[in-house]
Amino acid sequence: MAERSIESPTDAATAPDAAAPSGALTAAMKDAIQDAYRAWLAARDFRPRRGQREMIAFIARTLTQHDHRFGLIEAGTGTGKTAAYVLAAVPVARALGKQIVIGTATIALQEQVVLRDLPDLVSRSGLDFSFQIAKGRGRYLCVKRLDDHLRADGGQASLVLDEQPADHQQLYQSMLEQFMRRAWNGGQDDWDGELPTDAWRGVTTDHRGCANKRCTFFKQCPFFRARGDLEGADVVVANHDLILSDLALGGGAVLSEPQDTIYLIDEAHHLPNKTQSHFTARMRLAGTRAWTDQLRTASGTLAQRLGRPESLVELAVTLSGAADELAGALVDIEGHCQDLDYGERDGEVAVHRFPLGEVPAALVAANRSAEPVIASVDSGLARIRSYLQQILEGELDWAEPSEAEEWLPVLSQLEGRTAGVAALLRDFAGAANASGGPRIARWVVQSDLDYELVSAPVDPGGILDEQFWSPAHAVIMTSATLTSLGRFDAFLGRIGLRLDASVALPNADAEAVPLAATLRIASPFDYPNIAELVVPKLAVEPSDPAAHTDAVAERLPQLLSVARSALVLCTSWRQLRRIVELLPETYAARALVQGDSAKQVLLATHRERIDAGEASYLIGLASFAEGVDLPDDYCRHVIITKLPFAVPDDPLSEATAEWLEAEGRNPFFELQVPDVAMKLIQACGRLIRHEGDYGRITLLDRRVVTRRYGRTLLESLPPYRVTVE
Repeated sequence: MAERSIESPTDAATAPDAAAPSGALTAAMKDAIQDAYRAWLAARDFRPRRGQREMIAFIARTLTQHDHRFGLIEAGTGTGKTAAYVLAAVPVARALGKQIVIGTATIALQEQVVLRDLPDLVSRSGLDFSFQIAKGRGRYLCVKRLDDHLRADGGQASLVLDEQPADHQQLYQSMLEQFMRRAWNGGQDDWDGELPTDAWRGVTTDHRGCANKRCTFFKQCPFFRARGDLEGADVVVANHDLILSDLALGGGAVLSEPQDTIYLIDEAHHLPNKTQSHFTARMRLAGTRAWTDQLRTASGTLAQRLGRPESLVELAVTLSGAADELAGALVDIEGHCQDLDYGERDGEVAVHRFPLGEVPAALVAANRSAEPVIASVDSGLARIRSYLQQILEGELDWAEPSEAEEWLPVLSQLEGRTAGVAALLRDFAGAANASGGPRIARWVVQSDLDYELVSAPVDPGGILDEQFWSPAHAVIMTSATLTSLGRFDAFLGRIGLRLDASVALPNADAEAVPLAATLRIASPFDYPNIAELVVPKLAVEPSDPAAHTDAVAERLPQLLSVARSALVLCTSWRQLRRIVELLPETYAARALVQGDSAKQVLLATHRERIDAGEASYLIGLASFAEGVDLPDDYCRHVIITKLPFAVPDDPLSEATAEWLEAEGRNPFFELQVPDVAMKLIQACGRLIRHEGDYGRITLLDRRVVTRRYGRTLLESLPPYRVTVE
């Protein structure tokens, strides 16, 4: 039976008592947490785990602090993280009147939490709490758009943007039939069958294209039905992307208001990269010029369909002129892009990256010239939206008011594209990085037919501070890999938090950076006795990529013969294809290779083969190095072909290293080695999934024993039994 106290042995004396002030961890909260934990353990016939108890106590204390309610927990595989953070947070949230939002890295993990973990905790812990899954509007059917596509006239508004592929009509009809029979709930992830991306895009919308309660199909809307369920839920399970989208809109757009929310961010090591990706701006010049043609066509056709009211006709003429002017400005920008020097990247595209993000004056001026034009387009589209809303509200009585609702989705796409173009132009127009300002990476990608301008934040921490840390009531972040080389420093620096007042972040006011509490929990597994890490003797190191890949391919058949099942992790498509090409037919017939089928299909086929007593080998890239659960005989051997250093010519990685060098710092040891350590831990972690598991890891990269940083990488791993040939 679990002990009564929820405090970890080292912290028991510091926990507040029942007389603590409001907002502190009270005796009632502690009792509720401990009772739930004891009940859950008894129902599952589990023994209490020291690491899980420490995690529960840490979360409860962090959530009830007066301020700086930010906690980071690195908890090894087998800790039972989901149970720990739910059992600790639910009683606290209920006492404080807060809603819990659990954030996972992917939709698949969302569904695992909702369909497996939370029902188990509700049924066995004695905690009576409700929960719902939350997904973005784009993952739900827009019944109005589906109806538009299936109408006799084919949805004239959608035709303006060439959005109605004839070969999807049968699919759309099937969607309607299943939705009306309630055999399908309208969720993208719940559709049983193939669902092409372009087909789905035609029958969903965003907040701009939604008429909300004025929509003819509002009462049937899958998104608003799902959203209504969120309001009364104690726990909402979202993903990182939805949380970032909601925060970017000011919070409270889909999820609860940040100040009323306790966020539990699982797989938190993804958060910095997710933030950078979410706030990256891109613009393809030729594609955007083509879009200006759609803009002209759409505005003119809209005026025609609504009966040519004078104010709308004038606006359509203005928009058409702005579209012409914008197209001309884009041609000017393209001329400056043609003058840049480009270097080939990965043999596929050419890139020009601007040192320290500083764009040449002429290109800055060209973007500044386009700024007021895109602002005029944005203003015009906003006025059209206002007209359509007035029609839907009954405040305007134009000749064809029924057309207003149909045109909202078209306007939504035009406005969304406008916002993206405006963000990129605005950034490049102010591309002289001021001292102490945000650090931005900027580059241009050259392809055969187009130029793409890209702007990406180097420091996700600044964005997270403004969007997340400042408004949120409390945030707990957890993952099996948050430390690098045994320390939280690298991760804290990337997300804009600090461990204590003596640790300042670069380019930031130390007093303004929020404090975070940290906890590191070791895995309960007996690694020395259940897992071996082998570093074979190879004649070639990865400094000669082609020769190293051939050496790996030569050794691979011998390694695959060690066990019936194996996971082979490559670092590039080029390496993967060469290894597969050289694989003897006997082993190639048993290989399941990333890219040949969908990831879930490959995993299912692999499990079927192993269950049938056959041999099966998965060969993949980084996406197979985490989030893949292959316990027991499904994976007895993990083969890592090379240390997972980032692609050296990735523009964002290059820019980040350049900024560090400009500050007199060492990007290799501050950025690359910690990043490799985290990725290596993730990759090795595919082998041991529970206490009774066992197997072998083979690392085909001698740099862990020949380079100065190698020992540091080995020491960052769990205590495997290490054999170096």
